Amino acid sequence: MSGLKRPDARTLITSVLDENSWRSWDEPPVDPAPPGSPYADELAAARERTGYDEAVVTGEGLLGGHRVAVVACEFSFLAGTIGVAAADRLVRAIERATRERLPLLAATASGGTRMQEGTLAFVQMVKISDAVMAHRAAGLPYLVYLRHPTTGGVFASWGSLGHLTAAEPGALVGFLGPRVYESLRGHPFPEGVQVAENLHAHSLVDAVLEPGELRRAAVRALNVLRAPVRGLDPGPAPQERAAEVDAWEAITRSRRDDRPGVRELLEHAAADVTPLNGTGTGEGDPGMVLALARFGTAPAVVLGQDRGRGGRVVPPLGPAGLRAARRGMRLAAELGLPLVSLIDTAGADLSRQAEEGGLAGEIARCIADLLKLPVPTVSVLLGEGAGGAALALLPADRVLCAQHGWLAPLPPEGASAIRYRTVDRAAEISRAQGVGSADLRRSGVVDRIIPELPDAAAEPAEFCARVARTLEYEIAVLTGRDPAERLAARHARYRTLGG
Repeated sequence: MSGLKRPDARTLITSVLDENSWRSWDEPPVDPAPPGSPYADELAAARERTGYDEAVVTGEGLLGGHRVAVVACEFSFLAGTIGVAAADRLVRAIERATRERLPLLAATASGGTRMQEGTLAFVQMVKISDAVMAHRAAGLPYLVYLRHPTTGGVFASWGSLGHLTAAEPGALVGFLGPRVYESLRGHPFPEGVQVAENLHAHSLVDAVLEPGELRRAAVRALNVLRAPVRGLDPGPAPQERAAEVDAWEAITRSRRDDRPGVRELLEHAAADVTPLNGTGTGEGDPGMVLALARFGTAPAVVLGQDRGRGGRVVPPLGPAGLRAARRGMRLAAELGLPLVSLIDTAGADLSRQAEEGGLAGEIARCIADLLKLPVPTVSVLLGEGAGGAALALLPADRVLCAQHGWLAPLPPEGASAIRYRTVDRAAEISRAQGVGSADLRRSGVVDRIIPELPDAAAEPAEFCARVARTLEYEIAVLTGRDPAERLAARHARYRTLGG
């Protein structure tokens, strides 16, 4: 793929933005090279050859109607390297985007630091990173597209700070360029490591997208990231017509292989779904689904446990999955988006790896993060709710439960083994523990029951639409409340539960 012709910076920008909407912010750069020096000659030759005046271009345009700022590297200009002039241009653009409250799309393609300028150019990466983090601290989206090639200081600074990050197929993306590595070590860097697809496989980027796919993906993400989160109309309250069901019957139904789960909910009843990939720092877990999505008019960061129904084989949720969930919580907090956590788990991973990976600590940190999260939160017991893996995603302003959803300290068979030294009394103990939706509603653990007519597996699309409509209503109501009062009520809810 690296041998294919790839779009230059201007071509990429015009293909991604709405037609005729690009407006450059660039001013002529101040050259750091003394007139007549070899470096000055290099700069002049690069300008003549490429038609660019520096290795970066900056400006703004519309993306699906959303006004956005764009910064893009041009590799043909001295390998896209960053010196003082390029860094100044980038920082001015990032700071302007922050002042004007614009999302920022960065498209990298760079060999890193401009060696002709040495250490002063090297430390410019700190200045650029500082501007990016100020932009993020203002609650503004920062989206990164890693193009071929992206290496060195660019990848190790502003190229790795995105809220969402995609990479170009086949792109060389890595810290140390392979030519430098081979020169220093005397042998080639292992093949297939510094490649976009490998980064995705190791949960370092969220997606691998052709340049032609970038526009659609960015529009989907911005439709959520820039959606209004105040003044939402909740509409009429969803009706609860759920008949009380036997706890063991609910548990049995919740375990059906054809019962819709988080992936079906996103497929059938959510809009502008943008999947995120693990922690973004090298860990992933197929048991945790992380996405941006809209339920009706309500935007959200979605965390969802996927047990692997419908033929999907998914291992139990481990510590990496909970760390991915915490990434979603941080994203929601930083961007001011409501958070939806969808609980459907037969239990956490019971293994040496999970224990040594800090499973219990990650459960505790998820609970703590949810309790203090400043944004509106809604959790849904979508099906099974066994043990600490369920408790990790439970605390919220509003807790919903599917009619056949449930919550228990352990799978009932485990509780039966503890109490009676046999699993044969699981049905009895599930009834005694009050794990079913009606009991959870009476005890105050759950606020609303979502009906199944008569069973989610018999009406997957309709059930998912019902869940989505209920989420839209609850989010809209929560966003209309005073944030401080809402957070105080969340704490009071759990302090007084059972008291």
